[in-house]
Amino acid sequence: MCCFIFGPLGFVVCFRSSCGRAGHGSASAEKTGKVLGEFCRCYKEQYGVALFNSVRYEIEGNGGPQAQLLHRKVPLEDHVIYSGNLFQYIEENKKWRNRFCVVPHNYGLVLYENKLAYERDLSPRVLVNSAGYKILTSVDQYLELVNNSLPGVTPKSGQSPILKCPTDFPLILWHPYARHYYFCVMTGKEQEKWRAVFQDCVRHCNNGISEDSKVEAPAFTDAVRMYRQSKEQYGTWDMLCGNETQVLSNLVMEELLPELRTTIGPRLKGKAQERQRTWIQISDAVYRMVYEQTKAQYDAATAKCEQERPQMESTIRTDMDQIITSKEHLASKIRAFVLPKAEICVRNHVQPYISSILEALMTPTSQGFAEVREVFFKEVTDMNMNIVNEGGLEKLVEYMEKLSHLAFHPVKMQSCYEKMDQLKLEGLQQRFDVSSTSVFKQRAQIHMRQQMDDAVYTFETLLHQELGKLQGKDDLCKSIQRILERVLKKYDYDSSTVRKKFFREALLQITIPFLLKKLAPTCKGELVKFQELIFEDFASFILVENTYEEVVLQSVMKDIMQAVKEAAVQRKHNLYRDSMVMHNSDPNLHLLGEGIPIDWGEEYSGQPEAELDTDKRRRAKQVVSVIQDDEGVLPYEVGAEALLQPSSPEPREPDPGAPPSSPDGVEEIREVLAKESLGDGVEAEERLMNGTDATRKSGATEEVAVAAGSVPGDVPPQGPGSEGDGVHHATPASPTPGAEVPSGAGVQHAAPASSMPASPVPGADVPSESSVQHAAPASPKPRADVPSEAKVPHDTPASPAPGAETSSLSAGTACHQPSDKETGEEVAPPGGECSPPQPTGTTESGEGVQTEF
Repeated sequence: MCCFIFGPLGFVVCFRSSCGRAGHGSASAEKTGKVLGEFCRCYKEQYGVALFNSVRYEIEGNGGPQAQLLHRKVPLEDHVIYSGNLFQYIEENKKWRNRFCVVPHNYGLVLYENKLAYERDLSPRVLVNSAGYKILTSVDQYLELVNNSLPGVTPKSGQSPILKCPTDFPLILWHPYARHYYFCVMTGKEQEKWRAVFQDCVRHCNNGISEDSKVEAPAFTDAVRMYRQSKEQYGTWDMLCGNETQVLSNLVMEELLPELRTTIGPRLKGKAQERQRTWIQISDAVYRMVYEQTKAQYDAATAKCEQERPQMESTIRTDMDQIITSKEHLASKIRAFVLPKAEICVRNHVQPYISSILEALMTPTSQGFAEVREVFFKEVTDMNMNIVNEGGLEKLVEYMEKLSHLAFHPVKMQSCYEKMDQLKLEGLQQRFDVSSTSVFKQRAQIHMRQQMDDAVYTFETLLHQELGKLQGKDDLCKSIQRILERVLKKYDYDSSTVRKKFFREALLQITIPFLLKKLAPTCKGELVKFQELIFEDFASFILVENTYEEVVLQSVMKDIMQAVKEAAVQRKHNLYRDSMVMHNSDPNLHLLGEGIPIDWGEEYSGQPEAELDTDKRRRAKQVVSVIQDDEGVLPYEVGAEALLQPSSPEPREPDPGAPPSSPDGVEEIREVLAKESLGDGVEAEERLMNGTDATRKSGATEEVAVAAGSVPGDVPPQGPGSEGDGVHHATPASPTPGAEVPSGAGVQHAAPASSMPASPVPGADVPSESSVQHAAPASPKPRADVPSEAKVPHDTPASPAPGAETSSLSAGTACHQPSDKETGEEVAPPGGECSPPQPTGTTESGEGVQTEF
């Protein structure tokens, strides 16, 4: 039975199988096991097919047109995307706190106590993987989604809503299953900039399945599609986002959440706001449980397939010709049965709408790519004019360092991304069962970013090659203009190729599920009889269902290819004809792209080659400058010590540079904002130039928030001394979901259970967690964030109790020992004395985001 316990933090859901009968905890585990069992069967089948297709492609080749632009392999090494201050609402104590937010190169959201904590390399408060989240800029939008999540529970007029914002510029991260995050800023300009940054994080984290994997990735996505079609769910799916474990957790929650809503919803007590808040906590807690179980089962399934791969690949290479012959024989039989019906369906229900769908896709997409070209042209032209006016190689280096990461500047790229907001499939969306256009929008935006980076990288590679031959400023400016023209020609060709491929894929993604659904009643039941045509030895590589879908695809592919070809002939959207093949006019260009990445600052600024890691971190560049308002005053940091009211006493041994405390409540925030608006003559805070290292040397995160979010009910309010600094952590383990551990001067924390690897994200350039040493866990407490990784070597600390929080002691105490009021148990200080900081932990994974969720 599901029990609700009301404690100092509000309602906490407790799943107890001992409450009379198997409770909802065991029910969710049973549902997860059932879904994962069926999925893993699909995955095993699709793995063999994907392996065969990969080996066949490797042998036969048959690639597309050669790209003219170079592709950068490691685009954001030692860079920070963005950083700045904003207020975060802490659900546990219902107070707003000032936070310094850093977005490193892997697009995780990392929240620190303040800027000083970041500069001192202290542990962050929160790590957020934003896959699956939506960015909302209105409290009304959020309340509407919350009301829809629990039907029948709506606050009455006059009652206070679930969330109040002290300013008119909120930023809310909403997830259908996981924890929500609430932020606010003071101006609309800040809000727009943060919104662009957050959307870039969501866009990047949603694309969490690595495209570099030629077997596992297609096997996984096809298995998800086959599983959903077995449940009569065709069409696009908005929650196919994040890494594999996140996608599977969404798959389970899609079936489990309605059952929980029906069972638990009527039992919730209290006011409407409390019931909504409790429901969000329950959903997040269940999502965590599902995630942990999903990860374990999926890892076991993939490991088993990897063990069988060498034998399967050997069979494929030995019997390739026989497998191909057998598959073609099967396809001919299925084609004779299915194709007449499929062609009638295409002619009556699909063909009349292809041109309308294509036009709806082409207009915003082509406008977006044209904007990418315009932004690139403007940035290079402005740089060239500034060099003419200011002169010198030093200015070129300064501008090239900024230009080299133009594609990853969320604000400058926003005008390109916004073009896709015009994409509408009204009427067609219902006809073809397209739940949302967000899938196509995000895919086109990722292509835009990639094409921009390819153009910039090609430009800087060609310019770098020319620098040694130039004589004076005039030659430099002429070379820049000449290289720009060359790169734009290459961009036009590559962008045309990318767009045509995108249009074809989008049309197939819209029409194929529709055709499969239409043909299912008359065709799907008859497919069983074709199974006997497959030799038993080849049954792992040839599936009747996949061959059937290929036949259906062939029935509509001709019409799609013809529609895209006609669109190119019209030249309406600046597309090249298929007959126009741009041969490689720069035979040595791609060889240049294989060289060592260009570091403009290090190569031309005369910096010494050897430098300390701390110095290198301070010199790391930031893609987007820190937010400043028109008067050049940062809203929260300037004068913070005088303006912000501390929420707790100062820790012992006060430090002149200690981070200031933050106001707690909505009213206090408003008072602070009113006081700040009267301030004058305050200097702007200098631009943050230090970045985020690949491996952090602080330790455990103080509040670990995964894409599923932290469990709000697990985090106690901050106690005295929670606003200090100078924290030293032992190696992190899997903290309790949502546990927030405030920093304190001289505090040393016991190590939690395991560090969390991240979702695989293309282009990640940080060493993977398998190479990172950790202090090793005892068994994690129930509902730990993420199961520990088997390959991580460990020492032996104790596992922290769920919801444990550590506060600093009074002045004069040599080392911290938490009280039973804080953790519920006495913890002896390790070694009797506080040891100096050690580089033991990591907060970022080499695969893209900091946390596994």
